[in-house]
Amino acid sequence: MSKATIADIAREAGVSVTTVSRFINGNYQKMSTPTRLRIEATVNRLHYTPRASARQLRRGQSMIVGVIVGDISNVFSSLLFKGIYNVLQPAGYDVMLMNSNNSVLQEKDEIDRLLSQQVDGLIIQPDAYDFEAYKSVSTSHLPLVMVDRQIEDQPHQISRVTSDNFDSCFSLGSKLLAGHYQKVVVLSRVLSQISAQTIRAEGFARAAQALGRKYARIEMGDHDRSWLSKQIRREITGIAEDGTGKTLLVSLMGPLLFDALASLRELRLVFPRDLGLVSFDDWDWSQYVGNGIYLLEQNPKALGEQAASNLCLQMEEVRAGHDPYGVSKSYSLPVKNVPAPSV
Repeated sequence: MSKATIADIAREAGVSVTTVSRFINGNYQKMSTPTRLRIEATVNRLHYTPRASARQLRRGQSMIVGVIVGDISNVFSSLLFKGIYNVLQPAGYDVMLMNSNNSVLQEKDEIDRLLSQQVDGLIIQPDAYDFEAYKSVSTSHLPLVMVDRQIEDQPHQISRVTSDNFDSCFSLGSKLLAGHYQKVVVLSRVLSQISAQTIRAEGFARAAQALGRKYARIEMGDHDRSWLSKQIRREITGIAEDGTGKTLLVSLMGPLLFDALASLRELRLVFPRDLGLVSFDDWDWSQYVGNGIYLLEQNPKALGEQAASNLCLQMEEVRAGHDPYGVSKSYSLPVKNVPAPSV
């Protein structure tokens, strides 16, 4: 037997569909008591149950959350979304995933699309260095969490969830440069206006400066591996007879490690004999390369879970009629050192 519809209720009760819709949404102001009781009796007799979407609209919610990531093809994005979904799906929310392709203009289009869908909240891996790009969200007091990337002028009342990028890199850089490494070369590929890689690079730069060591940064951009090999060859310092003077090469994101490994093979450089090798990564696949590569391992899934948990708190505040940003908070999640004999 098919489920009763609003049209069925209207026909049986002898009223218009609009009147039934008003009844379902609790708008009884212009409805006589006999009409309301007749519709109520018809609803009960036909066992009519409003669709979830109708109940949600009555509560002023869409039960949809929008998520925008910079690069959907990146393993980081997949793990981040898994963490977000693990929290929001059991809470009854549908999650719309958007890809900005690391473009500020495309990101703006995605934000506008999600706002038009009347989402209950947004989680954004931001592309713009200026928070002005997100004012349309914050001025409407829509629940909002920024994740992974750090906007310098972000208002304190907007939630932020990042990894401990600076301190983890400064700490490891200080430890290794205090030993037999005389130079650190960081390898990055920054495709958006802001990137966690910039903060990681600053951590190693500060460590080198504090210890009087050399520092260089290779920005990969759209260059190929042949270009990278030339840059690495130029930056590698000589090794003294006592083993001092070696260079520490650091990949600031997992995908760049593939390029670094290819270049080292082309140059016939072996780690840790000729140089040290470290990578910031999201998962420990590099344990299978040689005897393993030293990792600074972040946890994208935990970032997603923390972001979604705070967003849920904000959406609860909205339901209670409160300002969602009253429960906003900045979180810095720890980065794990995974030692390996590549240094």
